[in-house]
Order: sequence, then C-alpha cells, then structure tokens
Amino acid sequence: MLVLFETPAGFALFKVLDEGKLSKVEDLWKEFSSTDSARKVVKLKAFSKFENTSEALSAATLLIDSKPSKGLRKFLKAHCDGETLGVADSKLGNAIKEKLQIDCVHNNAVMELMRGLRSQLTELISGLASQDLAPMSLGLSHSLSRYKLKFSPDKVDTMIVQAIGLLDDLDKELNTYAMRVREWYGWHFPELAKIVQDNILYAKAVKLMGDRTNAAKLDFSEILPEEVEAELKEAAMISMGTEISDLDLENIKDLCSQVLSFSEYRAQLYDYLKSRMNTIAPNLTALVGELVGARLIAHGGSLLNLAKQPGSTVQILGAEKALFRALKTKHATPKYGLIYHASLIGQAAPKHKGKISRSLAAKTALAIRYDALADSQDNTMGLENRLKLEARLRALEGKELNKSAGSAKGKPKIEFYDKDRKKGALITPAKVYNPSADSVMGHTDNDEKKMSIDEQPSQTEEEAGEEAPVTEGEKKKNKKKKSVETEDGAEPEDTPKKKKKKKHADNEVDEDVETEKSKKKKKRKHADADEDETETTDKKKEKKKKKKKTEE
Repeated sequence: MLVLFETPAGFALFKVLDEGKLSKVEDLWKEFSSTDSARKVVKLKAFSKFENTSEALSAATLLIDSKPSKGLRKFLKAHCDGETLGVADSKLGNAIKEKLQIDCVHNNAVMELMRGLRSQLTELISGLASQDLAPMSLGLSHSLSRYKLKFSPDKVDTMIVQAIGLLDDLDKELNTYAMRVREWYGWHFPELAKIVQDNILYAKAVKLMGDRTNAAKLDFSEILPEEVEAELKEAAMISMGTEISDLDLENIKDLCSQVLSFSEYRAQLYDYLKSRMNTIAPNLTALVGELVGARLIAHGGSLLNLAKQPGSTVQILGAEKALFRALKTKHATPKYGLIYHASLIGQAAPKHKGKISRSLAAKTALAIRYDALADSQDNTMGLENRLKLEARLRALEGKELNKSAGSAKGKPKIEFYDKDRKKGALITPAKVYNPSADSVMGHTDNDEKKMSIDEQPSQTEEEAGEEAPVTEGEKKKNKKKKSVETEDGAEPEDTPKKKKKKKHADNEVDEDVETEKSKKKKKRKHADADEDETETTDKKKEKKKKKKKTEE
C-alpha cells in the first residue's frame, strides 16, 4: 500500500511497511512518536519536486478542486503499478481511479497515517529541512490566497475610502479657514468681501495687498479681472475699515498662505482620487462620477461589499436616517441618497428625478458588480449604460433622440402626445354648453308640455285654470295612502318606528303638493299678463283705425 502526501516542495509517495498496524487506529500515533519507530512503519518510495512557484500554485489550485495535475498523473503512473493508494481526499481518489485506474483508499487509518507523516516529514524526506519548508508553505499559501481572491495591488479600494474621507475633511477645514480670513481682514477692508466672492482669490488678493493703502500701487492682473481690479482700487481709497498693525497683517498673511496650501493639496488629492477611481471602478466612475462613486464605496465599506447590495439599496444609500424616519411615521420613503449628486439626476426635471434615480441605481449596481468581479479594466459597459440613461431622460422630457443615444438597431421617434390634436388639427370639437343638462326637481314630461302651452299668448284663463295632470308628488301620496290602508287592514296597530316613517312620508308629500300649487299660480299669473298685453295691443289698433276714419 502506498500513501500520497502533498507538500509545498512537491509530491511524496510513501510505502507502508507494516499494514497490520493500520488496523489499530487508536495506537497508530505511538508509532510516530520518534523517527526510528516511524521509519519502521513507512518508507519514502519517490518524491516529485516542483520546479517553480507557478507549478506549485497550479498544482495546489487543482488539488483544492479535487483534480490531479498533469505532473501528478505522470508521477503516479510511474510508481503505482498494481498498488493501492491512500489519499487524504475521497474526491481526489475517485478522480485518480477514473483517469488512471488505480485503486484508492480513504478511511480513518489513512487520515491518522497522514497525521503521523506530517509530524515526522522533515526526518522522513532527506534534504527537506524545517527551515526550508516553513518559507515554502508561507509563500505558497500567499500565492494561493492571492490567486483565489484574484488579488491585485491596483485594486485596493481602501485607498479610495481614505482619500474621499480626507477630501471631505479638507473641504470643511478650507471653508473654515477662508471664512476666518474674511472675518479677520474684514475689519481693515470690509468692502473687499463683496468685490471678491471666491475664497481662494480673496486669500491671494489679501496676501499680495497687505495694507489697503498699497492697493493703488500694486498690479492684480494675474489674480483678478480688470473690472474687479479697478473696483478694488476705488474701494480701497474710500474704505471705512479700521487701521491694523504690521504684526496683525503678518498673521493674516500666514493664514492666507495656509488657505492657499490647503487648496493646492486638495487639487492634488482630487487628481489622485480620480486616477484611483478610474483604475479600480471605471464603469462606476463613468456612470456617477469620481466623487459620488468614491462616497458610495466608502459608505459601503469596500467595493466587494457594495457589489453585494441590490439596486434599491444603492439608490437610497446615504439616506438611512430619512428612510427609518419615514417608516416610523408611515410617510413616503426617500427616492435617493448619495446618488442624488450624480450629473444625470441633476439634469432631470424635478418630476423625473425619482424615475431617473431608480434607473441609474439599477445600472450602477450592475457596474459595481462588473468592476468588483470582472477581469477586464475597461469602462465600455458604463459608457453604454450612460447613453441608455441619457436616452431615457430625453424620452421622459419629450425631446428627440440624438444619433449617439439608444441602440443601433431601432431608434424610436419621441413625439409629444396630445389627445385633441392630430397633425396640427383638432380632432375633437370644442366643448359647447348643453342646455338640456339643466333639470328641475319635481317636473315630469307632462309638466313641461303644460308649461309650453301656458306660455303661449293666445291662451285663455279657462284653459290656464284647467286641472293639471297627476304629478309625481300626488302619485306618491296615493301610493302612501294605499300602503297605509293595506297595512291597516293587515295590522291594526303600528309600531312606533312605522308611525315615524309614515309621518315623514306625509310631510314629504305635503311639501310636494305645496310646491306644485305655487308653480300653478305662477303659470296663471304669466298667462294673465300675456292676455292683458294682447288686449292693450288690440285697443291701440282700434284707436288708430278710428283716427284714420276721422281724418278721411
């Protein structure tokens, strides 16, 4: 029986001299307590040494996947003819048996034998010292872990986390120092704060000018435009500021020097951050920019941790406080977090920011995973997704697509939709007032016919005084009376609830009757007035005829 043992230096093949001792697994460790007793149990038969580190790494990676390497297959073919082979991995034994037709054994006795061999390895293999084996195992473990994680020193995202944190701190300190310069020098030259708005230009002007009386003699053309320079010199002549000593001016100039040095270092740090972001996360940088991408990585902890987050989490990353407050108070949750500062969301209209942020978060999640796990270092995916998002933004705003946006196969033409217009003409008529929509409560078709007859001027009082047809109110009253009579015939005594309902119904019927009567009176008055007008016109005609006769 042979035993296969893997070492950082190569593969070792041991011959088991006394197989009977393998039956006593519990006492097998005693055989390896010393070198002499171990040599009585096993003996080195063959050793295959790795030529270099890359060969050792490839063999180790294949063994992790339970696959024999090419060198191991050659080694076993040469030394394992008709022998059973003890292995530490059962899957590796199955692979060897399938490919090389060598019987493999994996049990507790073999594992205990492996343990004993490991304890006496340097003594059993001649030429392999312990001081040489330790650095071999360390180097192989480092190479193996780097290969498994696809580690690259250029892909260290902790540099980005530290750089963006320092950049934010520099911005705060720079703003604080610049405000201190303005407040301090403002006692001597208060008008300068309104003339020069930029903090860096303000610090440069103060450092160059010193006392305001020197402004007329100095040339500010390298710092300020001509118009601002002329305004500064005029204001320095009539300034209302107090006089300060030379010692105060020296301290103010020193502070200005600190502001300028901070601004220079901030620009240098931004360039460094930009280069690192383009190296580590090029697709993320193409979508959201260097600063937003770096803040997302810093907030997630690392690029790999950020790649595990879904698009919905990336969308509201940085707005956790608002999210939990909204969930607690049962209000609307936030639509964006750190991603709000991306240029694509800044270009969108307020009503489209939510949709664009959701689409951008989905594409950003894909770009982060591609940057974290892919082998390529290009930003083609990020640029393609950015073009798609820009096309979607123009589609939402109703603008026409450019040639570069969208897919190359089909480019839809976006037109503004108006349901009332088609090719410049109205397809639906304008709305007109509908008089038939007006209605009067309590009228029927018979009432309308009666009103039209009453309004005719030739109608007489007798025709107007005729009884009107039965109205709805009277019909209701008749129905109520019949129902009351039937109820009286069926039940002699009504309950109090029924009495209340009857009273209420009677009141409604009375009100309907009164309204009908008042309407009839109005109709009769109109008819009387029309008859009076016809009579007066007839009398006037008769008078005219009489005058004509008398004149003749």
